[in-house]
Amino acid sequence: MTAQIIDGKAFAATVREKVAAHVSRVKEESGITPGLAVVLVGEDPASQVYVRSKGKQTVEVGMNSYEHKLDADTSEEDLLALIDKLNNDPAVHGILVQLPLPGHLNEDLVINSIDPAKDVDGFHISNVGLLGTGQKSMVPCTPLGCLMMLRDHHGSLSGLNAVVIGRSNIVGKPMAQLLLGDSCTVTIAHSRTKDLPEVVRGADIVVAAVGRPEMVPGDWIREGATVIDVGINRIERDGKNKLVGDVDFESASKVAGAITPVPGGVGPMTIACLLANTLTACCRANGLAEPDGLTA
Repeated sequence: MTAQIIDGKAFAATVREKVAAHVSRVKEESGITPGLAVVLVGEDPASQVYVRSKGKQTVEVGMNSYEHKLDADTSEEDLLALIDKLNNDPAVHGILVQLPLPGHLNEDLVINSIDPAKDVDGFHISNVGLLGTGQKSMVPCTPLGCLMMLRDHHGSLSGLNAVVIGRSNIVGKPMAQLLLGDSCTVTIAHSRTKDLPEVVRGADIVVAAVGRPEMVPGDWIREGATVIDVGINRIERDGKNKLVGDVDFESASKVAGAITPVPGGVGPMTIACLLANTLTACCRANGLAEPDGLTA
């Protein structure tokens, strides 16, 4: 048995097409253009690449992109003043502060100063609470992308056993909430879980988000299970730099029913969902119909 490969690149392209179609409808019917502001503090090379990519894709789907690049030694006061300005700018519907921030800035304080309705990363404490209680919220992009791919593959997720490996605030916890919302039976496992292999073997759906290269081997996977690999780890193999996930793709793909590759799986979905969230935030702010199939 060989697993079906869930092509995140192709799926993200269809999400972007849906976003673009809805954006042009919003512009036509209301004259409003959704706008995303991205704030980058410092010179982190990976963040710079990411911000460029976000800006490019924002413009490609017909939205306005506002980039704010600040020096690494920018004071907390100045950063909070910029966020306040963006909170009050009606042309900006989504605000994203690129993480990680330089060490002298308090990430929690900065994230929680963003207007929750414009918090397209879904990290604000209000959005976390709304998601946890099953109310309408902004949902973190990576778990939202995983949920979309699972729904697309399974149709209904109702009654399935899901194991989420990893308990981060960015992926693990919100992922579990989303799966609960779709009526899965959810286990959050982590490095301290007793007999982790046995726990994972009970799952119809495995979401691996621990940040440890190839930690989950094929013999942990139940035959026919769906594996969503959120990990992106750089390792050296045979003298070359290689990107691998948290799952050992080679052995897992022999038993799983479906699996996301790394790269080309969950990664492309994250920016696509950021665009979807910005569009959703714009529609909510202006009392317009929300896009179909692009929210949790």
